[in-house]
Amino acid sequence: MDYRSGCPINLSIEVLGDRWSIIVLRDMMFGNRRSYRDLLVNSEEGIATNILAARLKHLDATGLIEAVDDPTHKQRKRLNLTDKAIALVPIMAQLGAWGVQFMPCTPELAIRAKLLADGGPAMWEDFMAELRHIHRKTPIPASGRSVLAELSDAYQRELAALKRPSMT
Repeated sequence: MDYRSGCPINLSIEVLGDRWSIIVLRDMMFGNRRSYRDLLVNSEEGIATNILAARLKHLDATGLIEAVDDPTHKQRKRLNLTDKAIALVPIMAQLGAWGVQFMPCTPELAIRAKLLADGGPAMWEDFMAELRHIHRKTPIPASGRSVLAELSDAYQRELAALKRPSMT
């Protein structure tokens, strides 16, 4: 890949700077979406098939994801985050915190960002360890904590609260 300059910010933007690359990584990290179909069907933003295919190819070429054979289905590939992508958790947490503070987020989609911001670096480390276990097959984190489950549970509680009739 040819880069415009050796500036670390430029290099990062050249790899991550388009909207869809960040969204795909988000969905893999926080939604545990591990297949092309899962990413396509379950993205809140409705990514087009050609764009998803191009972004997956780009993320693979830049070493952020890898496609491996799915042991449960011969013709399917399972997508894994690499250590390079997992190291983006603190950046994703900060992007979410910024969005919650300055953008008109919906409560159910903001809850995970709020929890990650409140949990800070200790939670991010636990989450990265969990992602390394899921995607890199490292041992189960010593803490035994599932940040992914905590974030998912909070999201489900928020959805349920929004569906309850208000008592006004």
